Amino acid sequence: MTLEFVNAFVVSLQAVWNDSGFSAFTPGNGIMILVGLVLIYMAFVKEFEPLLLGPIAFGCILANFPNTGFFGEEMNVMKAINFGITNEIFPPLIFLGIGAMTDFSPLLARPSTLLLGAAAQIGVFVALGGAMVVGFNVHEAAAIGIIGGADGPTSIYLSTKLAPHLLGAIAVAAYSYMSLVPMIQPPIMKLMTTQAEREIVMQELRPVTKFERIVFPIVATIFISLLLPPIAALLGCLMLGNLFRESGVTDRLSDTAQNSLINIVTIFLGTGTGMTMNAHDFLRADTLLIIGLGLVAFIGGTAGGVLFGKIMCKFTGGAINPLIGSAGVSAVPMAARVSQLVGMKAKPGNYLLMHAMGPNVAGVIGTAVAAGTMLAMLKG
Repeated sequence: MTLEFVNAFVVSLQAVWNDSGFSAFTPGNGIMILVGLVLIYMAFVKEFEPLLLGPIAFGCILANFPNTGFFGEEMNVMKAINFGITNEIFPPLIFLGIGAMTDFSPLLARPSTLLLGAAAQIGVFVALGGAMVVGFNVHEAAAIGIIGGADGPTSIYLSTKLAPHLLGAIAVAAYSYMSLVPMIQPPIMKLMTTQAEREIVMQELRPVTKFERIVFPIVATIFISLLLPPIAALLGCLMLGNLFRESGVTDRLSDTAQNSLINIVTIFLGTGTGMTMNAHDFLRADTLLIIGLGLVAFIGGTAGGVLFGKIMCKFTGGAINPLIGSAGVSAVPMAARVSQLVGMKAKPGNYLLMHAMGPNVAGVIGTAVAAGTMLAMLKG
């Protein structure tokens, strides 16, 4: 074996090492890969929002492999995914699928529950104020505050417009707290209500006609889009998907929107969002503040909905169970199920699920309106 061959072999090994991820691997990369593994455990073992938390977690791991060139000019797939996020394409498509899966009948049967969805948005503005107090600017604070609406696509949509550098932390906080609804909400609900209030049995909802179900998405789109143009894409897709569902003549479109389309977009949205969680951008004190403020926002939204539920209970002579106010956050349908479970524990056989679905779907609209309001106020 000649000396020249040995030298060439050593140079080749050195080149391989220099091109490998190991040569540029940092402790921060290691920490973020561990974060991704924890999120995978939460998603697939504990089943906390697995459909989106799973892709986010895997995207986080991918983002922390050095020298991959994922965001280089040659990586067309990654560029396409990033384009779909930064240009607000994916969140409206998610809303199209959500609309196709949503039944607005409980809201139409008792329109007053729209107020509970609105009241639950107080957490958004509480967190916004808190974020400004701890040093975030108003655009960042608005993006953080929307976590309180418990609506992942809206959180991503607003973040990409107002604070794209915080997208990873906000998305993780939003989906983590959505998945923890059964743990976070019940103590707040029990603390704010009496045993007698939790035992209230509500009257059965009236039947809703097909005409009402078809007219509602059309009228809501026209009115809200004219009032708040910045959210026309989100709300329009939500209501278009619902129109596919309710029309009775577009079953194929409804099926595509709520199955194939939303599943594909969910994979892209989750993975792309996770890939913003590189160590350089994520391992900062701001991330911990965002996660803390997200919890404040979520608690505030739950408390605001329950408090307004108590007010409605009083003014209706005990006809409204305040527990359904907690469903005003737009974690559909998990928040409504939590209202049902807490009510059942207080009074076995007390069926609150359909009553809670009214404020629950109202919360989806309410969070979109809150986002649109902030965009209208902060544009430019």
